[in-house]
Amino acid sequence: MVDTGFSSFDTMVDKANRLLKDVEEAFGWPKERRKQSYAALRAVLHPLRDRLPVETAVQFGAQLPTIVRGVYYDGWKPAEAPVKMSNEEFLARVRSEFPYAVEGGTERLVRTVLQTLALHVSAGEWEHLKSRIPNSLAALLP
Repeated sequence: MVDTGFSSFDTMVDKANRLLKDVEEAFGWPKERRKQSYAALRAVLHPLRDRLPVETAVQFGAQLPTIVRGVYYDGWKPAEAPVKMSNEEFLARVRSEFPYAVEGGTERLVRTVLQTLALHVSAGEWEHLKSRIPNSLAALLP
């Protein structure tokens, strides 16, 4: 547990670290690859957020741990949402934002991160998310 001297901040950092640890465990990565788990999370969150209608993006963002929510909203332009993209374009965007070698391919990266995210949001919000994106992308969600 982190000790910032402010218990609310400690809780926020711990929740973000728990999510990153879950990503690492899903990939079988050691803790020393924390930057890579963060990059994977960010690389998937941004195109997902941009593809969603604004209301759905906001509802989903509200479910994320506070620090991860900041990452999610970083650079967002809601006036340009939703960004239309095919499954291939979505995967290409994820790949372009992930600066590491992709073990098992970009689709595996996306699926693994999304499976981990599903553990950190409510089941109802996850189902709502799946219902609001095109079927080709919904197929990537657990």
